[in-house]
Amino acid sequence: MSVIMKTTDVRTGDRPTPQLVARRRRRGRRRVATGLFNLLGVFLSIVWIFPVYWMLNTSFKSANEYQTFTPHFWPYSPTASNYTTAVHVLNFYDDLRNSLILTVSAVLVSLVVGFFGALAVARFRFTGKKGFIFLVMIVQMLPLAVLIVPMYRVLASLNQVDSLWGVIIVYIGLILPYTVWTLRGFIVNVPRELDEAALVDGCSRFQVFYRIILRLIGPGLVATSLYGFIQIWNEWLIISTLNHDNTKQNLMVWLTNQSSLRGTAWGPLMASAVITSVPVVILFLVIRRHIATGLTAGAVKG
Repeated sequence: MSVIMKTTDVRTGDRPTPQLVARRRRRGRRRVATGLFNLLGVFLSIVWIFPVYWMLNTSFKSANEYQTFTPHFWPYSPTASNYTTAVHVLNFYDDLRNSLILTVSAVLVSLVVGFFGALAVARFRFTGKKGFIFLVMIVQMLPLAVLIVPMYRVLASLNQVDSLWGVIIVYIGLILPYTVWTLRGFIVNVPRELDEAALVDGCSRFQVFYRIILRLIGPGLVATSLYGFIQIWNEWLIISTLNHDNTKQNLMVWLTNQSSLRGTAWGPLMASAVITSVPVVILFLVIRRHIATGLTAGAVKG
């Protein structure tokens, strides 16, 4: 402290005041705290990224490398045989097709129905509106495991067990409440004055929905569809309970079937995990520009 007090201020040529000394100390503490938080962030990033790296690393290892007790942090003899083995596992192509059909169908139907549902909640007044919003929130809070038995009994009464259509209906009901709730926030942020101006210019109500609201909430549709895609693509509990036919499963069930009582081939299993992750990564890279806008568009009321 004495050293600091004897130094002079470069700008004024005077000795620094106690207030200036305290301000410099606070600035120094903030720099130290920022550095520590940055180190913590780097450490947590490494912890979270390491499993992904290890999955990729193991998928290119030979059996002699991933079965040793000494871990190898990179493959000494990279091989793609694990991926060849993975795609030749029974029902891979059937389960890949089923995953695409289930995910795309559920997401598209949920976006269409959810858009009109959110539009009704955000733009119209009707009896029971608050109760409907409350019901949507309650449905999202229910644990999925609680709904398995009722869903199974309903689908069994409709002869839709071991059917892709039955699973699609369940998936739509799974992500539809979130879709309605999220899109409602985006639609509320679209000024009503735009609706009125379009009506004055001669647009019909449907044209207002299509040409004004739908285009303005485009980023919100992208963000919502990404969430629905990830949730349906990674779903395992529902389809493994409702469908017992091996030709009507998805990739998540196919992935879990890589392990058996005879043991686990970790190379092909990690290659299978990479394969199931690729569609989500590709989708994220394609629409990444719209994700940030979609996630923040409904954060404040315009």
